[in-house]
Amino acid sequence: MATLHNLGFPRIGVRRELKRALESYWAGLSTQEALEQAGRELRARHWAVQAASGAELVPVGDFAWYDHMLEWSATLGAVPVRFGQAAGAPVALDTVFRMARGSAPGGGPAAACEMTKWFDTNYHYLVPELHPGQQFRIARDTLFEQVGEAQALGHAAKPVIPGPLTWLWLGKGEAYRGAGDAGKLALLAALLPVYEEVLARLAGLGARWVQIDEPILALDLPAAWREAFAAVYERLAGAPVSILLATYFGALDDNLPVVRALPVAGLHVDLARAPEQLAAVAGGLRPGQVLSAGVIDGRNVWRADLDAWRARLAPYAATLGERLWLAPSCSLLHVPVDLSAEDQLDDELKSWLSFARQKLDELSLLARALELGEAADSVAGVADALAVQRRALRTRAESRRIHLPAVQSALREAGGLARGRPPFAQRSAAQQARLRLPAFPTTTIGSFPQTPEIRALRRDWRAGSLGDAAYEKAIRKEIADSIAFQERVGLDVLVHGEAERNDMVEYFGELLAGFAFTQNGWVQSYGSRCVKPPVLFGDIARPVPMTVGWTAYAQSLTDRPVKGMLTGPVTLLQWSFVRDDQPRSTTCRQLALALRGEALDLEAAGIGVIQIDEPALREGLPLRRAQWAGYLGWAVDSFRLCTTGVRDDTQIHTHMCYSEFNDIIESIAAMDADVITIETSRSNMELLGAFEDFRYPNDIGPGVYDIHSPNVPEVEGMVGLVRRAAARLPGGRLWVNPDCGLKTRAWPEAEAALLKMVAAARVLRQGRPAAA
Repeated sequence: MATLHNLGFPRIGVRRELKRALESYWAGLSTQEALEQAGRELRARHWAVQAASGAELVPVGDFAWYDHMLEWSATLGAVPVRFGQAAGAPVALDTVFRMARGSAPGGGPAAACEMTKWFDTNYHYLVPELHPGQQFRIARDTLFEQVGEAQALGHAAKPVIPGPLTWLWLGKGEAYRGAGDAGKLALLAALLPVYEEVLARLAGLGARWVQIDEPILALDLPAAWREAFAAVYERLAGAPVSILLATYFGALDDNLPVVRALPVAGLHVDLARAPEQLAAVAGGLRPGQVLSAGVIDGRNVWRADLDAWRARLAPYAATLGERLWLAPSCSLLHVPVDLSAEDQLDDELKSWLSFARQKLDELSLLARALELGEAADSVAGVADALAVQRRALRTRAESRRIHLPAVQSALREAGGLARGRPPFAQRSAAQQARLRLPAFPTTTIGSFPQTPEIRALRRDWRAGSLGDAAYEKAIRKEIADSIAFQERVGLDVLVHGEAERNDMVEYFGELLAGFAFTQNGWVQSYGSRCVKPPVLFGDIARPVPMTVGWTAYAQSLTDRPVKGMLTGPVTLLQWSFVRDDQPRSTTCRQLALALRGEALDLEAAGIGVIQIDEPALREGLPLRRAQWAGYLGWAVDSFRLCTTGVRDDTQIHTHMCYSEFNDIIESIAAMDADVITIETSRSNMELLGAFEDFRYPNDIGPGVYDIHSPNVPEVEGMVGLVRRAAARLPGGRLWVNPDCGLKTRAWPEAEAALLKMVAAARVLRQGRPAAA
């Protein structure tokens, strides 16, 4: 029977136990020991789940208090100077939190490390900070302690660590130009001895295998980076432990010759994303080398077609024998923990789904079926389980709830809609005549703090203990308070605050046909921030307006413009678990049509500013550059479809955050939003480098402070950031805004920060020194 293993398990807990433990500690309501005990309990529970599903090796090192890349940076002693790390001392847990959040119960505030998207997922990692001559050491023992924990519980531990080349590739520093900067490779001389020490210590603890993750092997790599793999793994292969080199999120393609030459004991490849690479990878294995086949999709929630995988893998099972391992395609970090926690999904839809725990069961069933061969369909237990799997796939394919003829007809008719608006200069003049905004206009990104009282309102209303009239009255009061607050602070373009919204994707999905929702389908986005992605299972339709009533009410309370707030089609697509039975481009255009109807209804209700957020635009970009044009074509087209037919004097905004946008700036410009607000504060206005070679044509609001940190910004710092932007962009086209929504902040922090932000805008308008 093939060896079963897992690349990583969700760390948050089925009911977000880690989130609650973290936030309690950060708020000073619990101790570090209580937090660490919560972590031990979660790890023990998750290892037990994996072992019970048949995993012979359980991953250790996939658990992180905030992010696995941050944990590894701390383990390597790669702590920026501003955090005051004492030379030779262990890196404390509070230092890790200060690197992530800028603040922790212990230690003073400092600027948090940059955070961005993990490849093409909605998970965020903390970017390693690099500088020439950097030294490394083992500065945290948590990995080794957790290996001991797993072994004490009777598990065969497989430590999981980021590969040295992926860690360097993803790192940044002022001395380096970007991800492909070969200058970073000079740091290998100091870095590899620490990796060797880590591997030796793990071997000393009894680990037989160590999983080293090198997902950059799914990218287009410059020659210097390809060449570095040979030298790095020739050296690491000398460690007294077997190395499983793990790649995922795409095919090896032209990096396959590089990988074939590496002296590693095993290779994991993502066959869910790139099944076509199986023959080439298997054909290049050396004698004795293990092939780990990532066959169960670790990125989506649909049941696998086990019969198809049986047929595809059977020849390799026969020739490789024990050298064939089975695994999910990547870490299960990206899917919810356990489908059995759902008791409100209808039985048919639930039968189509598979969460982390169920994916491991699918893997075990596949292994058993491969072992039994043709006899699998006559062995009790196995045959029944296979029949359940087939029935689920069949009912999903035949279900009438998936395909809506009216939606498909509307999509065909939309092919004739014009995709362009008049030139920006014409629109801008009409919008200024209507809105009469000052120079450096101020706004926020959309959401205001989600207080316990607001969450309780929504909970009680959903539970039926609060009636519709009482709920509407309470939300209207929250909106009125938000409008009054913004007028008092002095903002120019207001928002209604989104008190009625649980999440920027889930809220819209609940009002659109074609979506389903879970109770506990949580996945980690970053740190303690968890999201519950909708399940997008069928054709998309908008039965009723989704935002018009709340937004129009907010606008009735003020003479200042209030933004209508919509989540864009690409983001609704990317941040959902999306149907896999039709092209993603088709699903995205269905979403765009629904949002176009909402935008036109907002305009008809008198709303003069409409924001269509697309923070996931970059995230959806294929990992290989050759595929970019196709994706960007339909993604940009879908955004423009949302605004087709909108009047010239209606100002269209969009928002993007926490991704690398420099290399797609021309496509962002092609979206033709009148105003783009974008994250730039954590990256210290790094995006502005894109404007050295490309003149962005419309208005832009580079975020002037980091809302994910509780630290309140200073006026001088925000003025400095905008003035840096003004050196590359005309000041008359710059807005002043935070870098993201304020949902996660407390009201005192939000008010203090916004007051200073408005003060910064006034300084900019007067052209006086920031300290005046």
